[in-house]
Amino acid sequence: MFYANKGISLQIETFIYGHKGDMLRTGGESLAGTYPGCIIHGSLDLCPPTVQQNLNMKIRILQLIALLMLSFTASTAQEDKDHNFNVAKNMQVFNEIYSYLDLMYVDTLDADEVVGTAINSMLKSLDPYTVYYPEDKVKDLKTMLTGRYGGIGSIIRYNQKIGNTVIDEPMQGSPAAEAGLKKGDIILCIDDSTMAGKYPAYVSSHLKGVPGTTFVLKIKRPSTGKEMQFRITRRAIETPTIPYYGLRNDSIGYLNLTSFTEDCAKDVRRALVEMKHKGMKGFVLDLRGNGGGSVPEAVEIVNMFVPKGITLVKTRGKLKRANTDYVTTVDPLDSIMPVVVLVNGESASASEITSGSLQDLDRAVILGTRTYGKGLVQLPVDLSYNGQMKLTTGKYYISSGRCIQAINYRHARGGYTEHIPDSLTKVFYTAGGREVRDGGGIKPDIEVRPDSLPNIAYYLTMSGLDSTEVLLDYETDYMAAHPTIAPAADFELSDADYEDFKQRVIKSGFTYDPESERALKTLKKIVQFEGYYDDAKTEFENLEKKLKHNIARDLDMHKDVLKQIITNDLVTAYYYQAGAVENSLKYDKQMKEACRIINNPAEYRAILDGTYKQPESENADEIEENDTEEDDL
Repeated sequence: MFYANKGISLQIETFIYGHKGDMLRTGGESLAGTYPGCIIHGSLDLCPPTVQQNLNMKIRILQLIALLMLSFTASTAQEDKDHNFNVAKNMQVFNEIYSYLDLMYVDTLDADEVVGTAINSMLKSLDPYTVYYPEDKVKDLKTMLTGRYGGIGSIIRYNQKIGNTVIDEPMQGSPAAEAGLKKGDIILCIDDSTMAGKYPAYVSSHLKGVPGTTFVLKIKRPSTGKEMQFRITRRAIETPTIPYYGLRNDSIGYLNLTSFTEDCAKDVRRALVEMKHKGMKGFVLDLRGNGGGSVPEAVEIVNMFVPKGITLVKTRGKLKRANTDYVTTVDPLDSIMPVVVLVNGESASASEITSGSLQDLDRAVILGTRTYGKGLVQLPVDLSYNGQMKLTTGKYYISSGRCIQAINYRHARGGYTEHIPDSLTKVFYTAGGREVRDGGGIKPDIEVRPDSLPNIAYYLTMSGLDSTEVLLDYETDYMAAHPTIAPAADFELSDADYEDFKQRVIKSGFTYDPESERALKTLKKIVQFEGYYDDAKTEFENLEKKLKHNIARDLDMHKDVLKQIITNDLVTAYYYQAGAVENSLKYDKQMKEACRIINNPAEYRAILDGTYKQPESENADEIEENDTEEDDL
């Protein structure tokens, strides 16, 4: 028998013998309360009325819960049945529609094109990362995942002035570089196929091929006007994931990582070990522009700085067996050395796992601008007829438990996006108690914005905007006149050379669309429409004079930026990507700030323990906190 006295709970372990001997299962329900002087024997009839009423109420609640569970189970089963029916119905309708199109449509249809368009439109309505690769495009997916392809190893581009594809940047150690191809070389023929007037995608498909195969490439060198032929053997080309790393004079190491492809973590480890042996005292990891890649590679890189046994990433999706926890497995290379990670708006996915995990664990200072905000995980899926699909299967959550996905992809109305404002994000905490937030990417600990690119520089450098191609012509002529230049770290375009470039731009007929003039014209139309122009006519005319398009003035105004761009282009042509990165660090204010912080231990520690306050400046975060924005996918 159980005793229920004041302050003692009545525990019914397995069965309650109810009124008139009925037996009710409870599964261990606890009845906590006060029942003075009540002795439970074999029947509840011996209890006072209050106890009997309480027990009856508990029984009714349990019965109601059981009914609700049965109702929920039945509802779920019905929903599953309805879902399966809708899937089968729409698949059947789609098959019937295409069957009638194939049988009766006025024109003969290409099944690959029509069905492929339907598939791509369906996937596009979901998110930008779920992509179908038919058999002839699977190699593109493999190149994305591995960074490897069969070809000659050169970046090509379209020359607007001559209407032809040209060599832009041979990669160091590639067949293109070894054959002697140079920036600006005009691609005329590949074997017997003419490339005249062809766009880069077409030319690229002919340059790529099975490693070991040989072809004849015919080009025209613009500096001499001579046509030249090269017999080139394709090789397995691996896009360099670490174009440059090195140790500065102040013992701060730097490493530029462009993507998280297979085995990149091994390359990072080798570089770190080498720099540590040379006396590295601090480290800057540059992930700016790194769009991501392999999650395991990112975990391995983080593990080089944090102890083993730490869960860095959890992926969670609909299919539970596909969920994965990524845990550090080895001892770190260094768990004390100061680390700064550089990020920007193009740092995404695995870059955000790396930077976010180091931030959550208070192991590195994150510096730059807010990252892209991609918290979705994709898996490659094999399809029939040797096709593949890159499929979004879930979201990832980093050490603090946050997901940094910045955009919600909605699938109604043909697909649209919702940008998550800061006001709707949730607070999480780092290992040391600092506040961090989910959504909207990784917000850097120290925000340093790069200098903006002037409009004239954008038009001069962006392929396809300048029909005169004056910058490309100047650089190819400079290379012809200068067989060698100073070392990458030291080279700089002289003022005299820049003046020569300036005169060539003016004489070339180069024009561009100044944003200020365009905005002023738009404002003028609005003011005229609203009837205020006559009162403001004088002000508008004065402003038009001040904003009048003047190429020479703009070239002088933005001389420093344009000199840096030309300098870096020329260094790339002579010293490849490694030289370009090394040269660019001279002008990199984010890199300079990272080194300053590493050389100031007290400030570095204050940032990581949350006591440092960044001064208010133009670097203040400009992410709007308006209502959720929507964009069509």
